[in-house]
This record gives sequence, C-alpha cells and structure tokens, in this order.
Amino acid sequence: MRNWIIAGALAAAGAFAVTSWWGVRRLREQHSRSAVAEPAQMPEPGPQQVAVILNPTKARASEAEMLIEAACRGAGWPSPLVFETTADDPGHSMARAALEAGADVVIPCGGDGTVRVVAEALAGTDVALGLVPLGTGNLLARNLDLDLTRLAQCVHTALFGRQRRIDTATMALENRATGAKSQHTFLVIAGMGMDAEILGDTNEDLKKAVGWIAYTEAGIRHMPGRRRKKVDVALDDGDFQTRSVRSVLFANCSKLPGGVDFIPEAYIDDGVLDIVVMSPRSLLGWLEMWLKITFQHNRPLPVMSFYGAQSVRIRSAQPVETQVDGDPTGPATDIRVEVRPLSLLVRVAG
Repeated sequence: MRNWIIAGALAAAGAFAVTSWWGVRRLREQHSRSAVAEPAQMPEPGPQQVAVILNPTKARASEAEMLIEAACRGAGWPSPLVFETTADDPGHSMARAALEAGADVVIPCGGDGTVRVVAEALAGTDVALGLVPLGTGNLLARNLDLDLTRLAQCVHTALFGRQRRIDTATMALENRATGAKSQHTFLVIAGMGMDAEILGDTNEDLKKAVGWIAYTEAGIRHMPGRRRKKVDVALDDGDFQTRSVRSVLFANCSKLPGGVDFIPEAYIDDGVLDIVVMSPRSLLGWLEMWLKITFQHNRPLPVMSFYGAQSVRIRSAQPVETQVDGDPTGPATDIRVEVRPLSLLVRVAG
C-alpha cells in the first residue's frame, strides 16, 4: 500500500512537470505559414484491397482484426491481407509486403511505433494509411481527431472514410563516436535531450499499469539540474548558433496525451516544422513555463524559444539521446530534421 501511495504522490507531482514540459504555447509567429487544409476527398469507388499490419501483443488486436474482416465481407470486398509484427520487426517487411501485394489501404493496428513504421513505407505513394489505434499515446490518431474510445468507428473510418494528405518528417542521425548512422520517419513530434532521456528511462511495468502518465515519474527524476547540453543549431541551412539546452523538440503537429495542445498553431499540412528550444535551469524555469500554459500570457520567456523551418541541423560534441514519436532512437552527435510536405495519404472521418 505504501508503494502505491508513493507512486500516486509522484504521479500527482509529475502531472505538474509534464504539463509544463509538453504544454508550451507559441509566443508569436516567427515565420510565415500557409496551412493547406484542403477538403478531404472520397476514395475511388469500388472494392479495395485492404492490408492490416497487426501488433498481436495489443489487448484489442483480435477484436480489431475481426471488425475489419467483417466490414470487408459486408462491403463485398476481398478478404483483408493480415500481417503480424514481431519482436524483431515492428512492421517494416510487413508494410513492404502489403505494397507489393497491391494494397489500396494499409491499416496499422497497434501503437505509435507500428503507425510510424507503416507510414514510413507509405510516404510518397498513393496508398492510403488507415488508423486503428491500439497503443498508449495514439498520437497521430489524436491529431486527426479520431475517437479513440470507439474502436468500431475507427475501423469504419480506416475503411470507408475520406482521405487527405498530410506532412511527414524525417530525422537523420549520426554518432561520430561510434560511426552509427540511421534515418527515421515521424508524424507528430521528435526530440533530443531530456525528452528522449525520459522516454528511454520510463518504467515499463508502470507504463502498462497507468499508460502515458508513467512518463511523469521518469520526468521528475530528470528535472533537477542546470542546462547541460551545449549544441549548435542551424535552421534552413543557415549559420549555426550555439545554445545551451535541456531539450530541442521538432513538432509536425500539436496534440499530445492528456488533452495537451502542445503548439496550437502547428498544422499537420503546412510544410513547416515547429521547433521548440527548451532550457530551464531550475524549478523556477519549469514553474514559469507552467504559468504560461495555465494563463496563456504573451510575455516571452528566456527558457523557451520558438521557430519555424523546413529543416534544422544540430551538432553536439558529445552524443545526446534522441526520440521520434515516443520511440527512443539512440544517441547522436549530428541530427538533421526535414519536413516532407503532403507526403502521406491518410483516411479521416467525414
């Protein structure tokens, strides 16, 4: 019982921290933008070949599969192709197989990691992504205003909904200390520094028990301390500027778990990355950020800077942790993030 009381107290305190961490408001426009927001269109009429990328470890995976199969049967469509992810492959080969099989729509049934991997394969094609969110955060589904509490409705939207194009973004990483290189697609938000450290240090058992709130416990442990990372930052291939930071976040859109609208003016189809440089040095800095969220005042804060760009480069003398859409992607010394405008076709509610 005592452990649960301590955990509850930590979660309550962490809610304060996470709100300040995630709930930043834009102070003012620092770039011009042109949100596309074109009306969603109906897919071409006629039967569709549906492919399902299923994470079988998710609690409602079997239910989602049965709903999709029943809906396809009722519409007179071919039976859906079903590919299950594995511990070694979160969906890369399955998404390629779905494309090779001629799928008209590919539906990831899983968490944010499954969605991200499938979207990486579909970006730049005319094959639609349908969403059946079964994860903890379900970040893209939130930003597309899907009702996460109604699985059958999400299935209906994935199969029969309208479709529109949205931006994706890529993060290219290099670690000069090890020679490792990698590239990752993300849909909602990526970051380097403290946010990635928190994601990598979250207790998995607690996450299974209480969902996304588990990140607060790790957040509390990482909050103390002064700014620790000196990095060079360049926007749109401009000159590098040196900054001391706790985190740098790259947002493609804004909605996050807990009802937080991270950057209300970040659009998912405007061809712009919204970049937040965070550098609180003490509890006072976190408190200032929380007050700004609560009262939405317009006073600039020295601990937060906001920018918009099509690309951003970051260099660090020492490797720093990174993440994309909540998945840790390892340490890097050189980071390049770029937006890919309107590269992904997605199914949305009418």
